[in-house]
Amino acid sequence: MKAPDEEKKKQSRLTRELSEWGKALLYALIFGTIIRLFVFETMMVPTGSMIPSIEPGDRLFVEKVTYQFDNPDYGDIVVFWVPFKDLSAMEMLGPFDRFMDLLSPSEFRGHVKYVKRLVGMPGDVIELEVAPEYEDIASDILLLPVDEQPRYRLLVNGTVPDGFEELRYSRVGIFADPEFFFGLAYPDRAVSVYRNFFIEYSRYIEYREFYDKELAPLGLNELINVDTATKSVKLIIPEGFYFFMGDNTRNSFDSRFFGFVPERNIIGSPMLRIWPFSRFGPSL
Repeated sequence: MKAPDEEKKKQSRLTRELSEWGKALLYALIFGTIIRLFVFETMMVPTGSMIPSIEPGDRLFVEKVTYQFDNPDYGDIVVFWVPFKDLSAMEMLGPFDRFMDLLSPSEFRGHVKYVKRLVGMPGDVIELEVAPEYEDIASDILLLPVDEQPRYRLLVNGTVPDGFEELRYSRVGIFADPEFFFGLAYPDRAVSVYRNFFIEYSRYIEYREFYDKELAPLGLNELINVDTATKSVKLIIPEGFYFFMGDNTRNSFDSRFFGFVPERNIIGSPMLRIWPFSRFGPSL
């Protein structure tokens, strides 16, 4: 039979150990929360817009520190909060994704994250030009109301940015219809080749609030200009906003379709792919 003093000492040691473990768990929780808020973010990639660099379903660690002190640059692959609710992408989130988003700013609750390449910064004028290899059929393809083939190169302020020389894009969305953003917000009032697209997408995204609160007040008529000679659409990026497009141009729901992204929505840059394990490693 154990002596009373020995039993008390044993209980005291157990109490101290439990207390130390409790403190360690509390410190870990506090430290982990700080890291989650200010250093890293996680995201699940909902689409194939950045194939082959990033695949649908990839889960990424996103580094947040750099863009707290510096602005993203042309060609940077950036993770940002979608400025409207994408209901179809939200349904793809698993328990892990939803748990990690619990600490998200209240403004973005119910929103998902996209990852795209930055192509336009505040004050830029951007347009799509028929790529040199298609110049012999330029007059024909420019007559098409929409051209989903990747036959165009990006011009920013009249020149192709460094690193974009080989990238090709489809002339779709706002580059095909200057009223595209309005039509996406008000499909029942749209007169456009995209009317069926607008009606279909209204089932999957809640876009009208973003259009009314963020885009319409910018004065889109002054920012979206059509060249009567070439039929090309030129966009002026307003202050406080950015323009993103996906590399997989035929399968990318990007700024060509939903418009300018507010600067406050930018999160950071993808650093590490954590899932699936077979592709674990740097995300780019």
